[in-house]
Amino acid sequence: MPRVTKAKTAKAKHKKILASTKGHYGARSRLYKTAKQSSIKSLQYAFRDRKNKKRNFRKLWIARINSGSRVLGVSYSQLINGLSESKISLNRKILSDLAINDASTFEKIVKTAVK
Repeated sequence: MPRVTKAKTAKAKHKKILASTKGHYGARSRLYKTAKQSSIKSLQYAFRDRKNKKRNFRKLWIARINSGSRVLGVSYSQLINGLSESKISLNRKILSDLAINDASTFEKIVKTAVK
């Protein structure tokens, strides 16, 4: 009975890892051992940054809303409080888009919220 080697499966595993690290710098894309470590770390970064992306966009939207509302003489917290009291349910993404692209509509919303 011939002995079974793992050459075929090992080659496939190595090929998969090296393909996933294509574009990494130096040995991280060429040598299996370092490529495997690099691949694991890159997946950790990807998982973490999918969460951070949401956080960063929210920060950006808040900064845009704040700057748009301060031009009209209202702080961000006063605006959000006014919106919740007047039962206007617009999320921060839409508000920031209005503040940047449609100043007249944003101004009407701010006036309604402040009253």
